[in-house]
Amino acid sequence: MNLIQSAKNEKVKHWKKLLTRKERDKTGLFLVEGEHLVFEAKAAGVIEEIIVTEQYYPKLPKAKFGNDEVYVIANNIERLISDTETPQGIFAICKQGAATDIKGTRFLLIDAVQDPGNVGTMIRTADAAGFDAVVLGVGSVDPYNPKVLRSAQGSHFHLPIVRGNLNEWIEQLKEKDIPVYGTALQNAVPMYEVEIGPSFALIVGNEGQGVDEQLLEKTNQNLYIPIFGKSESLNVAVAAGILMYYLRGNDY
Repeated sequence: MNLIQSAKNEKVKHWKKLLTRKERDKTGLFLVEGEHLVFEAKAAGVIEEIIVTEQYYPKLPKAKFGNDEVYVIANNIERLISDTETPQGIFAICKQGAATDIKGTRFLLIDAVQDPGNVGTMIRTADAAGFDAVVLGVGSVDPYNPKVLRSAQGSHFHLPIVRGNLNEWIEQLKEKDIPVYGTALQNAVPMYEVEIGPSFALIVGNEGQGVDEQLLEKTNQNLYIPIFGKSESLNVAVAAGILMYYLRGNDY
């Protein structure tokens, strides 16, 4: 067992930098922590390195991670690479998903949503609702932000998460006869008035500004969720969840 004890170790410096978007974009890697996310990453086959503390090492399931490169760190190093209050002693360095020509019938497009918890929740809900991909447009939080990863609870490893130009995505989806629905309060119809079909894309927007007007002009129809109480609006992640499940219909 090779124990890393120094904060000046080059590996430690690299792992710590992966807590920043700049380093994640530069390397195409990201860091996850905690048993659940590490085990999900292992099942998805995206792990490059395993990192465990001295205390955790005896618990590491060798049968599961026998072929992976495992680094053991002193317990004092754990805090340097953790983004949580109570680290669990196990981390993994993972490869980001590559953007591909994604096929499918149900897509969630996210326009400039900046709260990590909201984005992570929407990715998790899209996974649960059987969506084929989540696309984050310009201005959205990095999907590999540690808080997004924790909020999504492993759903990054279940469906493609890509970053792209939403204008281009709308055009491509409409060319494939996939209707695109925006979300808006003006020039929109109640969600109940939409004829549910086997394929669709849903666009949700920034917490304060909503979906960009240029995107709304390109959709097949813009929708709103009726509000029956006194609240002025719904949280974007809650609204996205309601619409994703409503639009997919009852074909469970």
